[in-house]
Amino acid sequence: MVAFGKKLKETQIEEWQGYYINYKILKKKVNQYSRQIENGSGDHLLVLKDFSFMLDNQLEKIVLFMLEQQGLLAKRLSALREQQDTAFQQGTILDVSEVREAYRAVGQDLLRLLFFVEMNAIGLRKILKKFDKRLGYGFTNYYVKTRANHPYSQLQQIFKHVGFGAVVGAISRNLADLQDNEGSYVSIYDQPILHLQDPVVTSIRAAVDRLTNSTNFLNFMGKHAMIMQEDLPSPSQDDVGDQAFDLMSLLLNLMNTFLYMVNTYIIVPTADSYSLSLGAAATVCGAVIGSMAVAQMFSSVYLSAWSNKSYKKPLVFSSVLLLVGNVLYALAYDLDSISVLLIGRVFCGLGSARAVNRRYISDCVPPKLRMKASAGFVTASALGMACGPALACLFQAKFKLFKLTFNDDTLPGWFMALAWLVYLLCLCISFKEPPQPECNIVPQESNRDTKGNRTHNAMENGLEQPLLKSSEEKQQDDDDEEGQDFDQCDEDSDESHKPATSIVAAYRLLTPSVKAQLLIYFMLKYAMEILLAESSVITGYYFMWSTQYVALFLACLGLTVLPVNVLVGNYISNMFEERQVLLASEIIVCIGIVLSFKVGIPYTVPQYVISAVLTFVSAEVLEGVNLSLLSRVMSSRLARGTYNGGLLSTEAGTLARVVADGPRRRLWGHIAAQSALRLQYIRAQLEENLRAASRNFGLCLTE
Repeated sequence: MVAFGKKLKETQIEEWQGYYINYKILKKKVNQYSRQIENGSGDHLLVLKDFSFMLDNQLEKIVLFMLEQQGLLAKRLSALREQQDTAFQQGTILDVSEVREAYRAVGQDLLRLLFFVEMNAIGLRKILKKFDKRLGYGFTNYYVKTRANHPYSQLQQIFKHVGFGAVVGAISRNLADLQDNEGSYVSIYDQPILHLQDPVVTSIRAAVDRLTNSTNFLNFMGKHAMIMQEDLPSPSQDDVGDQAFDLMSLLLNLMNTFLYMVNTYIIVPTADSYSLSLGAAATVCGAVIGSMAVAQMFSSVYLSAWSNKSYKKPLVFSSVLLLVGNVLYALAYDLDSISVLLIGRVFCGLGSARAVNRRYISDCVPPKLRMKASAGFVTASALGMACGPALACLFQAKFKLFKLTFNDDTLPGWFMALAWLVYLLCLCISFKEPPQPECNIVPQESNRDTKGNRTHNAMENGLEQPLLKSSEEKQQDDDDEEGQDFDQCDEDSDESHKPATSIVAAYRLLTPSVKAQLLIYFMLKYAMEILLAESSVITGYYFMWSTQYVALFLACLGLTVLPVNVLVGNYISNMFEERQVLLASEIIVCIGIVLSFKVGIPYTVPQYVISAVLTFVSAEVLEGVNLSLLSRVMSSRLARGTYNGGLLSTEAGTLARVVADGPRRRLWGHIAAQSALRLQYIRAQLEENLRAASRNFGLCLTE
């Protein structure tokens, strides 16, 4: 992968060279400050003041040039508007065609300007991070907050792309007016769905989307999926991705995600009754649910490794295992074997392809569609979580067919077996294996014949990292002889950008902040699994709820996922910092857990429902914000390869489910059994004492 300093030098527009951020000088300054601090000759306050002054000057230079170029574009658009009116009045097709091409030329120049702003924004982010890393300061947060929140902020001119919206709107509207009917086309403001899909307009909108630093629902949901973006994608990535991308394959990949989540939660309402019917204790349902999670820990690794060579084969293998596992789960009733039941769930866990689903989106979906595909992954998971219990609520029939029993315990297994069989057939017929070299190998920057080609391709692809991202990136200072020893310590070689090749290498890339985020993810998944897996046992013991009530309750909880993410992605994350939302969510989760305890007073349905809703909803908010932060602080080396960030988050969540469903269940069952024995002993003693008292009382009356 090419270092940023070299990429900036190669892709900058020649006539604008003097207006780019002077990344080389700023790096020299950082090295100089570092030497001064180490030697004890530098003053911290003076260093901060001097570096802030340099950055302010760089920002002012960039912003003033950007505004000047925007003014030139606006002037050209105004002149084109007059030419367009004249062409419409004369009705000459040739004139209309010339005006259309002139608008497209303005669009190309706007793309150049957007790329200019984007490269400067990335340079600013990288130099701030380098300053913090070399000097150990929290300068980035201070600088961004003080500059971004100022009423005359020049920083916001860059990161909120002020003024570009009007130019983009003018180009889009006028190109739409010039389409086909020479001005008779309905305005894009009246029919926004029918607006012109001109290639220039599409490229501009993609560039604006990459440049924006504001949070919206799509970005929030995409980060929720923990599908990371590469820091410096190659210029040919979009073109290659478009050629290799197949929509049906993506839909089948998302369908695998949906069906697996349905498969996970469809048995939750009936797991305790199924265990009882096979002669086991109700608490064994924890082992039934948890066995799938135990197997998933291993399947995530080997299927992710298999996807280095193929995507279709792991998905087919996964579907076969899930088909067999569900058949065994359903047959356990007629075989009267709890072992067959557990083996069936283990097979289902071994068929977990969520790591492959994430990796397919990360590696084989074009960058411009990747965020939408990531949001689709989260949506499919949420719908599967809600549909699983809802389907269990519908399976209330009881009959026999070919000596096989079909009832509310076995029907979930038979239904999922049929669903996986249909999916397997569709997968074999419609899934197209993507070309492996383009999808799995991180492409290197190829040489370009001309700098113009490099600039055009880079404008089309750009970079989409936020200012405050703090992944383990390093850069190389080209032509920087002074401070070369420092550069060798903190600049990335091509080798350092390669994906992690082992779980140990991936673990070494985890910084303390990443470990903290993974721990939070583990704890929230632990809390959610306890809530969901225990629902049938608790509601049956305290409230005598039937399977239908439990399934309906869990389905309602699952349906809250999407509305909550819409609320957080569109509103809450724009009003509060993510760390504030993170802390508030953790507090509410704790409150929900505390409310779930039975202390002194009788345990009531409102208490349980309120505690469950608080815990589940706040945990969902916590999960989204946590994974959003995690995608920012995780190393870019974990964006691809077998041991990627998605696999690590999957393993953390699966481990939480294992811990929640395994030893805790056995401990609770042991405590419950001991408590029952004590109660029986106390009851027997009381009855014996009552009988003895009755005999004594009878003797007293006789006397």
